[in-house]
Amino acid sequence: MTKRSNRVAIAILGAAAFTLAGCREEQVDAAAYPDLQSCTDEATRGGMFTVQDCEAAIAEAETLHVESAPRYDSLQVCEEQHGEGACGTEASAQQGGSGGIFMPLLAGYLIGNMLGGRTGMAASQPLYKTKDGKFTNAARSSTFSSNRGAAKLNTAQFTRPAATAGKTPMSRATATSRGGFGRTGSGRTGFGG
Repeated sequence: MTKRSNRVAIAILGAAAFTLAGCREEQVDAAAYPDLQSCTDEATRGGMFTVQDCEAAIAEAETLHVESAPRYDSLQVCEEQHGEGACGTEASAQQGGSGGIFMPLLAGYLIGNMLGGRTGMAASQPLYKTKDGKFTNAARSSTFSSNRGAAKLNTAQFTRPAATAGKTPMSRATATSRGGFGRTGSGRTGFGG
């Protein structure tokens, strides 16, 4: 091989490596909290997020909950997906909601540090119980063994879920045909007890 063909080969290999690196999902530091107080308590001890990050991220997750929580046509169907006592009415979650539509109760908050160590840019998701006692985010992209802990997660875990507000709630047949809420996720269990 000549010197020029060696340089071309090295350039092609370098470009391929760069392309492959660009295809990998970006990872962010993330934490799960069962409630606002847990997040702010950790923040005052020098945790990953500030108190303001906690408040803003949890407010965002609560907004997502109202917009995108799974909705069911009966309490029984909701509890089949999320467990007994883990559901409430849409009316209790939002003004103007229906008392005949049921949603899972918030069981925690998933917060990601989107600036890689610097504060001020947190993304969040509401967490819901699954019928097997685990937790899943609203986008159903992950299942976690706990609603408390920290891990590195892909930024895709914070993708905004599709809106369910105003849509036809799931019946038993619909929920069964979709494999149940939380069953479509990646099965990741990044947060241990």
